[in-house]
Amino acid sequence: MRILFIGDIVGKPGHKVVSENVATIRQEYKLDYIIANAENAADGSGLTPKIYQSLVAAGIDGITLGDHIYRRREIYPILDSEMNIVKPANYPDAAPGRSLAIIGENVGEQVAIISLMGRTFMKPVDCPFTAADEVLKRVPANVRVILIDFHAEATSDKQLLGRYLDGRVTAVLGTHTHVPTADACILPNGTAFQCDVGMTGPYDSILGRKVAAVTEAVTTFRPTQFQVATEDIRICGAIIEVNNQSGKATAIEPFVWKQAAQPE
Repeated sequence: MRILFIGDIVGKPGHKVVSENVATIRQEYKLDYIIANAENAADGSGLTPKIYQSLVAAGIDGITLGDHIYRRREIYPILDSEMNIVKPANYPDAAPGRSLAIIGENVGEQVAIISLMGRTFMKPVDCPFTAADEVLKRVPANVRVILIDFHAEATSDKQLLGRYLDGRVTAVLGTHTHVPTADACILPNGTAFQCDVGMTGPYDSILGRKVAAVTEAVTTFRPTQFQVATEDIRICGAIIEVNNQSGKATAIEPFVWKQAAQPE
């Protein structure tokens, strides 16, 4: 099995490039599943039903979210009704959404998707380690492929969770910092790991926002709107190769797809 996990989709440039190219990417890279973090897809913060539906229609099989999950209240019904989208599992039970999604119809080829939030330099949430233990108990025994999106700031937190879950899940892949890291590997017990798979959107930017606006805010302290940038559009993520029978990862490869520059 080959799975592509796409990092934080940022704004219109991000969800547009995914929607327009995901079918081609699936065919070219012989992918069985494509999963994406879409928490920044709506103008850089949150997700709307329309964008959710466009991503699914284009071929995204599962969607994870992070700290901006509730920025758009209109997404609440989608979180409660749809089966392929997850909230962070260490959010309260009363928070909208489900903490586990199972995608795929064929037994032996299904994938469990879990999202977790870090706690260092993030809003207060429950322990991600305890939450991981609890939600893993609910994964059906015949679902051996388990992908975890760890949405966190600190690389040490991400590395520790990867080690903590090594051998119990197929992959622990980091999101949130929007910068791809050079540490993709298979951990000793068969779990694929990368601290951050990077963002999907405009790389001529500061984490997806226009450079001038961020510079002004930092150097002058004037309140400034951070608009989503528009240049150097890339899809970033990681491709995981998996042994379906064991659920162990056999390979991980950072993925970067660059949109061709548009003629002026």
